[in-house]
Amino acid sequence: MVPAENPEGPGLLSPRDTAAEAQRSGSPRPARARGCGMFTLLSSITAAVSGLLVGYELGLISGALLQLRTLLALTCHEQEMVVSSLLIGALLASLTGGVLIDRYGRRAAIILSSCLLGLGSLILILSLSYEVLIVGRIAIGVSISLSSIATCVYIAEIAPQHRRGLLVSLNELMIVIGILFAYISNYAFANVSHGWKYMFGLVIPFGVLQAIAMYFLPPSPRFLVMKGHEEAASKVLRRLRAISDTTEELTGIKSSLKDEYQYSFWDLFRSKDNMRTRIMIGLTLVFFVQVTGQPNILFYASTVLKSVGFQSNEAASLASTGVGVVKVISTIPATLLVDHVGSKTFLCIGTSVMAASLVTMGIVNLNIPMNFTNICRSQSPINQSLDKSVFYGPGNLSANDDTLRELFKGITAHSQNPLMPTRNDMDKRGVTILPNARLNPAEYLIVTDPADVPAFLKWLSLASLLVYVAAFSIGLGPMPWLLLSEIFPGGIRGRAMALTSSMNWGINLLISLTFLTVTDDGESCHRDISSVSHLVMEAFSEDHHPDLLFSFHCSF
Repeated sequence: MVPAENPEGPGLLSPRDTAAEAQRSGSPRPARARGCGMFTLLSSITAAVSGLLVGYELGLISGALLQLRTLLALTCHEQEMVVSSLLIGALLASLTGGVLIDRYGRRAAIILSSCLLGLGSLILILSLSYEVLIVGRIAIGVSISLSSIATCVYIAEIAPQHRRGLLVSLNELMIVIGILFAYISNYAFANVSHGWKYMFGLVIPFGVLQAIAMYFLPPSPRFLVMKGHEEAASKVLRRLRAISDTTEELTGIKSSLKDEYQYSFWDLFRSKDNMRTRIMIGLTLVFFVQVTGQPNILFYASTVLKSVGFQSNEAASLASTGVGVVKVISTIPATLLVDHVGSKTFLCIGTSVMAASLVTMGIVNLNIPMNFTNICRSQSPINQSLDKSVFYGPGNLSANDDTLRELFKGITAHSQNPLMPTRNDMDKRGVTILPNARLNPAEYLIVTDPADVPAFLKWLSLASLLVYVAAFSIGLGPMPWLLLSEIFPGGIRGRAMALTSSMNWGINLLISLTFLTVTDDGESCHRDISSVSHLVMEAFSEDHHPDLLFSFHCSF
């Protein structure tokens, strides 16, 4: 059970009265230099652990999915649901989270979210079915959405104005550090039996420790004023600011709360104070954050990297770890320099570099003959144990060298059409003829052996991906949220942030829920072109033996 808000907190970690020391020395510090003591910093860091947990849960599924799809034989849609169920919970919580933190307090909401995270993780560890897995992911989604809202509000309300941007940015930094930890965990347990359970379980101790630590922190002064506890709010401010006189700041809090009552939610869509234009700017920024494909990179990094030539789970997880490292390295300078460079400059630079890296990645992938229908195919442990697997077509079969030789014997026994490619031709192209389980028994698909993908193209594809992630981390990653906090008046900022946050989770859900399906649609286009090709081949064939069938890939 989450404890009720204690107006003054448990009374631990009381800072020294530095104001008295300043008076004794006869040289009090300037007002701007005061108010950000060690207690404020420790409180902000403790709350920002929520960001670490959020980042870990967001990046964790990238590696866990590689094992879960094999263990539970998940289809494309089921894999998408495993990923997106977290976002369903997050979307639901974003719609009601603002009401909860206003009624029960920011500190209580963070404690509740930490406990819910532990509960959801236990469900995932004990899950033996697809349905239970979905329930656990939804619980974690509710947790991370609630903690995201409560943490940002809590830090903003306990931080002094001149340090608010820096302390709030701790949450963003902790998120990317959490993503890095998740990718490292994915790599560490990639080849461990039931490694996905260890991945899900590692977060539990952190959640428990944060819940305990948050219990010993005070509520935010603003929340106490909202509830009419002005004297308690003044005491908390004195502890946080390490000064004896907080009358001015307390007056400012009461004034801003009065301003909130001047606005309603529907004022966001009216012309009053140019609010309609402001909310459109905010929603557009959030829209671009999601449609750039960042959710796909975050949730499906290992899956995508495996499709471009990193054949084992371990190799794909290790490559995706580079994504986490780049996010951390890129976020740190963006956080420190934004006040000097400006968020607009970072946005322009970031989006330009993202566009260039995506063009490069597209050109590289055009030169990698790969079948994207593999990326959502569950594979049996038998197939995984083969020394050299070749994935092909909708049937998701695999074959080793001995099997391929037997297949070639059967194929070459048929008469060859002069328009069909010969074995020598296909050997030069690095492809193999294999039967397609969903076509007629006599029909075959030409597929690519992943080992034939040039190493240069594999690493160029990875480099383009990392540049894309770096550009996102300095531009569309943190900057839209900073702009959103600046363009709305304080009286309506909370409701504007709630609306944009809900849209953020909603678009994220839509993209993640359709990513594998969209890539798998290439399979339908693949079969359509194959059927047309088959008819053309029969029309020009003298003996009408459809021994082989060309397989074309659709590019999107």
